[in-house]
Amino acid sequence: MPTTMKEDYYQILGIERTASEVEIKSAFRKQAMKYHPDRNPGNKEAEEQFKKVNEAFSVLSDPQKKQMYDQYGHEGLNGAGGFGGFNASGFGDIGDIFGSMFGDIFGGGFGGGRRNAAPRARRGEDLKLDVTLTLEEAFSGKEVPVEYTRLDNCSTCDGSGAAPGSARKTCRSCGGSGTVTYSQGFFSMRQVCPDCGGRGTVVEKPCSACRGSGTKRVKENITVKVPSGVRSGITLRVSNGGDIGTNGGGFGDLYVEVHVKEHKIFRRDGDDLILDAQITYPQAVLGGSIKVPTIEGKEIEVEIPKGTQFGEVLKMQGNGMPKLGKKGFGDLLINVKIEVPKKPTARQKELLEELAKETGGKKSFFKDLFGK
Repeated sequence: MPTTMKEDYYQILGIERTASEVEIKSAFRKQAMKYHPDRNPGNKEAEEQFKKVNEAFSVLSDPQKKQMYDQYGHEGLNGAGGFGGFNASGFGDIGDIFGSMFGDIFGGGFGGGRRNAAPRARRGEDLKLDVTLTLEEAFSGKEVPVEYTRLDNCSTCDGSGAAPGSARKTCRSCGGSGTVTYSQGFFSMRQVCPDCGGRGTVVEKPCSACRGSGTKRVKENITVKVPSGVRSGITLRVSNGGDIGTNGGGFGDLYVEVHVKEHKIFRRDGDDLILDAQITYPQAVLGGSIKVPTIEGKEIEVEIPKGTQFGEVLKMQGNGMPKLGKKGFGDLLINVKIEVPKKPTARQKELLEELAKETGGKKSFFKDLFGK
């Protein structure tokens, strides 16, 4: 049976690919309001569309997921490339968005029952950094040491935000829920409690090290294993390498984007490498052999066929870059250029003049082409 193509996330939300973060959120709210199950009781099509809207927003509202989707489509979200990929199912903030918009309108659904619930655990922010490799390092792969800072629990108060000897207490403003509700006519808007920041608890005596936040910026030193065959633009994920979350939400991830420097000899085309090699006119006519370098630092002998023309490409199989996530290598493509001496010796001039006479002297392009 043919495979069903998944719908484009931008089309589901009715937006252009150039849409800003604000436009994405606005389109999501509009579509979610339209297809919400409480507004369409018993309508299976609306329910299905509502799920698609949620899935589309979960990807396009996340910078890393959006980047992977824009570059690789749905395949990029399914872990293509062997780096764990992204999972389009589930999104931590959808419930909160619906809670603030629809909780009291529909009397249930996403936000209706959360008024007295415990504060929601929030996963930490993802972080991104760049690493740059030489082409030789991209060929062999490399373990790259990186240093960066991220948000982690304060070591003095162990993340509580309270000074040693004191403790956190339930927030009076939200009653421990972490949210407060404001009524404006027909709408009831639920927002994060401004007094406790959504934690549901407050400290009477803040920790002096973190000033009551419970978190501090710390320096991290890790080693990122970059696989052989990597190319510029590939992003690797380090699980739990990002900032710490709130209310036990855990760490975000660290995304490492790889950049490969241009090489002074080789040019890259996918898994193939291209090398310009000059040969003499006699070699082009009579054939012969030359030695050329490889990206591994070795030299290989290349046979020049008789009658080789300027610009011909000779292929050396298996001497290119490793195929990322696969077995095998690309090829080394040798772009043949014929060397023309700028200052020929007297003997070279003599031989070239004899060759010119042997081949009929100077030929006319127009005579050859039109017979005139």
